[in-house]
Amino acid sequence: MPEGGGGAKGIDSTSPDSPARRLDASQWKIISVATVGSLLAQLDATIVNVSLSSLAADLHTSLATIQWVTSGYLLTLTLVLPISGWLVDRIGAKAVYVWCFLAFTLASALCGMAWSASSLIAFRVLQGACGGLLAPMAQMIVARAAGKQMARVIGYMAVPVLAAPILGPLVAGAILQHASWRWLFLLNLPIGVLALVLAWRFLPYDRTQTRPRELDWMGLMLLSPALVLFLYGCARLGGPVGMVALPVSVTLLMAFLYVQRRKGDRALLDLGLFRGTVFGAVASTQFLSNGAMFAGQALVPMFLIDACGRSPGEMGWMLMPMGLGMLLTYLWMGKLTTWFGVRKLALGGALLALMGTLPFVWLAHNGLHAYVLAVALFLRGMGLSTIGAPSLSAAYASVERPHLPMATTTMNIVQRLGGPTWTTLCTLLLAWQLKEQAHAAQWMFGPYGWAFVALCAVHGLTCVATARLPLAVAQG
Repeated sequence: MPEGGGGAKGIDSTSPDSPARRLDASQWKIISVATVGSLLAQLDATIVNVSLSSLAADLHTSLATIQWVTSGYLLTLTLVLPISGWLVDRIGAKAVYVWCFLAFTLASALCGMAWSASSLIAFRVLQGACGGLLAPMAQMIVARAAGKQMARVIGYMAVPVLAAPILGPLVAGAILQHASWRWLFLLNLPIGVLALVLAWRFLPYDRTQTRPRELDWMGLMLLSPALVLFLYGCARLGGPVGMVALPVSVTLLMAFLYVQRRKGDRALLDLGLFRGTVFGAVASTQFLSNGAMFAGQALVPMFLIDACGRSPGEMGWMLMPMGLGMLLTYLWMGKLTTWFGVRKLALGGALLALMGTLPFVWLAHNGLHAYVLAVALFLRGMGLSTIGAPSLSAAYASVERPHLPMATTTMNIVQRLGGPTWTTLCTLLLAWQLKEQAHAAQWMFGPYGWAFVALCAVHGLTCVATARLPLAVAQG
């Protein structure tokens, strides 16, 4: 049966009620269960990011130390991504998903029982090793179940995930006000148990579809340290450690590319995927758009708390318009993709996100105006949410089914690198401006203003990347 966003032979696949566009009950069960993993990881990350200052006070440590609760999680999460495709080929996506979910839930319990900042950071590193595989496994399971209908499905499956940025700050504020910080992590336990039961019951057994292959240990030993050193070096760019880590990471990455070309089909990652015009365009789009999203999620809360004097609880309510904007467009993602196609929708979203970010430069110079902030966040959320789904659907549609595990791993590495890379660069610029505040105050925008200018530049690059996407999802 032909499927795709651009029509089908003999069937009007653009109609939501046509057979090519329908999903049966079993597919919806798989999609719903797989989504819970992304929900738990996203909710956990949102709650922890909002609570860093409170954790530092309760654990009697500095903000520079406690931020590794997030950074350590992110570094380990990136480290395990290259082995996701190999694990799926060995034991199947369902087994990897279930075991990682179990370990993630247990690691959450350990975080809730941490007795110091060091133990909490260590348990978060363990949690990152498990959580790093949840998102790619969920994407792979959904991609297999939905096929070429990914653009339509992703709009529905993302609704609970999009609720996390709305609920996360509110939940964190309520917990910190009425209970111990330990419940920030113990909250994962009931959700995790429920998700494990549903996953075991409804996810399809795919062990028979596995193709066991030898793990490219040489590639893994080169790529994973390269990624970690790159992120660590960016975070320490102003010091001698960063000046050493970055060149070493580049050297390891060049060695990795050389080894991968020689190994061919036995390589850790299939670099041939990037030879495809669609996959390469989507990869650059995801790297930039995810970087813009995460950099904004770091800069806006700091601006509201540090520059505007708002409490974390107030900040949670003030950030809600962005989540609502994302939720609104995601609900219509299938129809929007059908109406406008991949390129027009993603490019329009990138421009809208840029328009929603520009007002922050004005806010940084003129002070907080609640209505301007709400409108800007709402537009930014609407724009960002219309980039990822159509571009990802185009990438997965361009890849043959047997190559989905490798494609999912590769795309997730690109996505995860975009967030910390651009977040680090924007926050480093902010830190430098704040350090030189006596001089920066005489400039046009001020410290936060220049940080938001840098964020607007990332959005501008995203607009350029989306212009290279295909007009519509390729037909099968």
